[in-house]
Amino acid sequence: MKFEHFALNVEDPVNMAQWYKEHLGLQVARRMEDSPFTTFLRDDSGTILLEIYKNPAAEVPPYREMNPLLVHLAFVSEDPTAEKNRLLAAGATLVSDHQLNDGSHLVMLRDPWGLAIQFCKRGEPMIK
Repeated sequence: MKFEHFALNVEDPVNMAQWYKEHLGLQVARRMEDSPFTTFLRDDSGTILLEIYKNPAAEVPPYREMNPLLVHLAFVSEDPTAEKNRLLAAGATLVSDHQLNDGSHLVMLRDPWGLAIQFCKRGEPMIK
């Protein structure tokens, strides 16, 4: 099996998609201009999509209140500290910053809508 996308019901999909495009370099693969304002965002590998929308048929999870270990988006990063500083200036908030014994550096932030996002520099890369 191959992942196509991961979907999230969010409070402000239009502005969230713009923020992720502007600050994380994700590209719009497909967008719906009307409710539920679905946007598919493509990572720079071109192989993974994030779908965000606001579908009134389901509640928006309370991302701000959820422990980041319940759900977070994780991105490969060559410099998690630089990502942290750049995104804090763009409205993100810091959750944690950990250096692990295996050489990994993991930074957890929350985007402006409270969704947890993580930046991972692994001591031993997991994605080839």
